Amino acid sequence: MKENFVIDLGQILDEVFEATRNFGESFQEEMKRGWNEKVDFYPSYSYPPVNVYITADKSMVLEFALAGFREEDLDLRFQGDYMIFSAESPNLEPEGEVHYFKRRLKLKAIEAQRYFVPEDKYDREKVKATFINGVLRVVIPPNEIIETKDGIKIEIVREDA
Repeated sequence: MKENFVIDLGQILDEVFEATRNFGESFQEEMKRGWNEKVDFYPSYSYPPVNVYITADKSMVLEFALAGFREEDLDLRFQGDYMIFSAESPNLEPEGEVHYFKRRLKLKAIEAQRYFVPEDKYDREKVKATFINGVLRVVIPPNEIIETKDGIKIEIVREDA
């Protein structure tokens, strides 16, 4: 008898949302206690090599090692509380048939890596991104005035039975 293979999409999405919530809570806790360089907030991104740090003036800095990439292949954008980084892969494949003795240089496309940059804490209008010698450096300064959004009052109505 053939067994059915069942994928519980609801459970998968619950795990994704739980991981996102845990990341936000972990990030906030670390920021309250002071910075701990041994905590990796982006463990799933191993390519390209990247440094993410905060300077003394509270600017967030992201440095991506992108040897072989061209500036026009890179894409940076903000979406909600995240900076999204993508890049098209440069084509370094030699023409014709080749036989490698060693192959460690394998460039691949980078698809929508998300880096947490809270919209209310950083000034997205003053971001500076430079691409020099294969290193993309993105500096995001803090907002000078952190705006707090007023909550929305929920009216409670008594319902007579």
